[in-house]
This record gives sequence, C-alpha cells and structure tokens, in this order.
Amino acid sequence: MKMVSLGQEIGSTTYPGRGIVIGRSKNGKYAVTAYFIMGRSANSRNRIFVEEGEGIRTQAFDPSKLEDPSLIIYAPVRVLGKNTIVTNGDQTDTIYDGMAKGETFEQSLRIREFEPDAPNYTPRISGVMHVEDGAYDYAMSILKSNNGNPDACNRYTFAYENPVAGEGHFIHTYMSDGNPLPSFEGEPVLVDIGDDIDEFTKLVWESLDPDNKVSLFTRFIDIETGTYESRIVNKNQ
Repeated sequence: MKMVSLGQEIGSTTYPGRGIVIGRSKNGKYAVTAYFIMGRSANSRNRIFVEEGEGIRTQAFDPSKLEDPSLIIYAPVRVLGKNTIVTNGDQTDTIYDGMAKGETFEQSLRIREFEPDAPNYTPRISGVMHVEDGAYDYAMSILKSNNGNPDACNRYTFAYENPVAGEGHFIHTYMSDGNPLPSFEGEPVLVDIGDDIDEFTKLVWESLDPDNKVSLFTRFIDIETGTYESRIVNKNQ
C-alpha cells in the first residue's frame, strides 16, 4: 500500500465524520494515536472532549441545547492496563469489559454492530494499542452495514505487529459528505507519522474542515516506559 500524507488524506473530504489514527512516531519512540469528531447537526456540534481518568469523554458544551445524547455522549478513550482503547462510540466500554474478562479485541466486538442511525448506519470504528516492555502492536476494526443494508453486518479487523517507525493507519466513518453518508471502504489508509505531539496535533486539527470539525484528542505513549502525553483541542471554548 502506498503511503499518503496524513494531512492531505484528512483534508481530501469535507466530512470524513469521526476518525482514528494509530501508528508509530518517525523516531520510533512513541505509540501515536489521534481521535477526532465532526458534526453537521447542532446536536453533534454541541460537544467538547474532557479528561476522564486516563482517557476522555464527550460532553455537551451547552447542556441546555443537548437533544439526543444516545450516540454522541460516550468515552472515546479508556486505558486497561497496557492497552489504550480508542473508538467512535460506547463500544469503548464493550471492548474494555470484554478484554478485562480475557476476550480478544475482536471477540469483544462480536456483540456490537454499526450504529442504528438510519439511513446512514454509521460504522463503528475502533482501535487498541498494546504497549509493554518496549514492545508495541495495535489493531483496528470497522463494523459496517452491508452496502447500506442493515440486515447484515460486515466485520473487519486489521492487526499491525511491530509497527514501522513513521507509519500509521487512518480509518474514518464516511468516505465523503452525502445523504445518506457513504460508509468508509477498504483497509485503513497508510499515512505518515511525525515525531512531535504538538506538530502532529496541529496538522490533524488544521487539516479538518473548519465548518464541520468539533474536537480532537491526541496521545504519544513512550514505548519504553509507558508514560504518555496527551492533547485536547475543542472548537467550542
């Protein structure tokens, strides 16, 4: 697969929806992730990311304007031991609970499917990063309707062992704007990853469509020590 520019790939459509990037920094030191949300409706745009434990949670920026919280209020990032879980919905909790019981990442998602938001049937995208004793691997998943048919769920898992420095993968919910919104297709896109968390955060944030972007979370985890740095950017201040 040909590597593409992360910034160009994010900016290639006005509405990639929600997106997850996972990879390894160019210097090889860090396990890297980013998660962003976008919104077209007032309800979707009325959100911010806030810290919660070692992870984050979405929260209404103006609680008085919150309409239906069911698909927009959740914990996108949670940490279970040496595992950092990143998803676009409440399946974060499903993965956390399943892995805590000894299930694999893929097994834990067997009880979930795409979101019940007809006619879009938004895919559930998820990732898990495992960092332990100087070793690092990650996996990504997408659960999607069968070409818009909600009677069938297509399940895809992509696992990356010993990730190469400077490489990452980007998966998002929608191929482009539309009505209904077309689901992501194919493998996660191979993208370039830099060394600096602030430059990385700026690149992702500034590449997102200015009208539709809502919030961004990034994290660099030191592969040798397991310590990490995180950033949160919210359009609503």
